[in-house]
Amino acid sequence: MIEVVATDRGPKAIGPYSQAIRANGFVFLSGQIPLDPKTQQIVEGDAAAQTERVLENLKGVVEAAGSSLQRVVKTTVFLADMNDFAAMNEVYSRYFVLHPPARSTVEVSRLPKNVRVEIELIAVL
Repeated sequence: MIEVVATDRGPKAIGPYSQAIRANGFVFLSGQIPLDPKTQQIVEGDAAAQTERVLENLKGVVEAAGSSLQRVVKTTVFLADMNDFAAMNEVYSRYFVLHPPARSTVEVSRLPKNVRVEIELIAVL
């Protein structure tokens, strides 16, 4: 069974996609960018500030789906500039302490709304 997850704990989808999908004991979260869920506006600032907002968005959506950041098994990090890796990684490391998930990090030519970071994840329910 496939279930759509929609919550105000993360930004509303800005296109034809779901915030998350629950399926077969997993939850798959769409990539989050640093949109404030209350205002739907981009959080300005450096990569660290944007990563913090992204991870708070992911936390809200994964918890609304019935899981948690401690149950994340895989993340993919998209950076507009790989020079932001250290700043992103420092913030990221505070959210995934005991059992860091598998992760891929890639630099991309552009992200939605010209943000610096986007992260997607998969967690077990």
